Amino acid sequence: MSNNNPKRNKIRVRIAPSPTGTLHIGTARTALFNYLFAKKNEGSFVLRIEDTDLERSDPKWEKDIIDNLKWLGIKWDEGPDVKGEYGPYKQSERLSSYAKYLKKLFKEGKVYHCFCSEDELEAERQYLMSIGEPAKYSGKCREIPEKEVKKRLAEGKKSVIRFKVSGKKMKFKDLIRGNLEFDTLLIGDIAIAKDLATPLYNFAVVVDDFEMKITHVIRGEDHLPNTPKQILIQEALDFPRPEYAHLPLILGSDRSKLSKRHGATAVSDYREDGYLSETIVNFMAFLGWNPGTEREIYSLRSLVKEFSLEKVQKGGAVFNIKRLDYLNGFYIRQKSIKKLAEISIPYLKKAKLIKEDPDIEQLKKIISIYQERLKKLSELPDLVDFFFKDKIEYNKGLLKWKEMTDEEIKDSLDKLEELLSKIKLSNFNKENLEKILLIEAGRMGDRGKLLWPLRAALSGKESSAGPFEIAEILGKEKVLKRIKEAKELIK
Repeated sequence: MSNNNPKRNKIRVRIAPSPTGTLHIGTARTALFNYLFAKKNEGSFVLRIEDTDLERSDPKWEKDIIDNLKWLGIKWDEGPDVKGEYGPYKQSERLSSYAKYLKKLFKEGKVYHCFCSEDELEAERQYLMSIGEPAKYSGKCREIPEKEVKKRLAEGKKSVIRFKVSGKKMKFKDLIRGNLEFDTLLIGDIAIAKDLATPLYNFAVVVDDFEMKITHVIRGEDHLPNTPKQILIQEALDFPRPEYAHLPLILGSDRSKLSKRHGATAVSDYREDGYLSETIVNFMAFLGWNPGTEREIYSLRSLVKEFSLEKVQKGGAVFNIKRLDYLNGFYIRQKSIKKLAEISIPYLKKAKLIKEDPDIEQLKKIISIYQERLKKLSELPDLVDFFFKDKIEYNKGLLKWKEMTDEEIKDSLDKLEELLSKIKLSNFNKENLEKILLIEAGRMGDRGKLLWPLRAALSGKESSAGPFEIAEILGKEKVLKRIKEAKELIK
């Protein structure tokens, strides 16, 4: 059904995650594309929670989904926490609707009770596969007399509700993949509910999309096999057909479907690892979409302006962690020092380096000398921990520059102690330290002989910010203390 019909309601799209686990990066990408499409076309974006799987659904996962979508800035117009005229927006609160339509299908003879056991179905499936036939249900419960059905149900016999599939060629246009054709003869009768109160996915989603006036279904290509099944149910219920667009799969570096073996797959994992929300949004947008230009940096607002389904690719999108790190470094460098210090606090607290009320001005100084080298916020504690410790631990070999002997290292530390102790507290800053120490380092022929032991003594690390910046932040008293401690290591 084309959306060019002027009588058609405005564009309405949805994301419908199941609260059976954390928000997957693939689900978040689908949510983003739905959001962008809705906003670009001045439509509505709906969040629906598909929580009819009572055994696996959990409120904590629903919270994870909602919290992380909000963190990404993907806001919905209607949902469990935002009232709309087509609610409720949780499937568990919509059971009466499913029952109504199931009864309608029973009345019209379009569904029936199937009493086949799991073992019977599996045996049938295995047999069909062994002879090269499609592994579909045979339909043997279709013709059970109504009297016998009632008798079995009264006896408490376990059953599912199956939808009668009539074999035919089905065509529909996918907005990304073009014209597609399915032979429904290969599908077999579909299980659409366990009972009147327990719908299964393909049925519930059809009812929900109809009642919520969804005009476009934008989802991952792994849902393509479900589309003909859902269209058959729509036709049986005389529902309008929404437009479909199936997004390419997200692939790992080996070009197989992205999974945990490739690394983190949950948005919360990337969030905890110190990736910024704007990074994740910018990165996800390019997982299957390309503006057709050299431009790589997009805010959520600019994505709304540029997005179109016509520029979504058909082939799989490779998840490139190096690009993600590059983007995150870029966005970290765009942050003001004040903002970067604020968002770094949880990571420093988790590492037990700071308490509840840190000295924000001191923290800003520390963050400022590491902003350029940061790829993600979780790296920060290991980079800056020496600023917060009273005493640092390291091997004395770290103090050695090239082929220096212990005696030469000690001489350098003595010179440093002598020079730094003479500098007034008011002059103990980067510029003055640099001016004084570079003159002395130049006299030694190799600057590293003086500056390397200084940096190592102050940070206890092979790689750190420059010694002058570190010394200014640590302050005179702490600098002299660390030089004395370094001399103790050389004894």
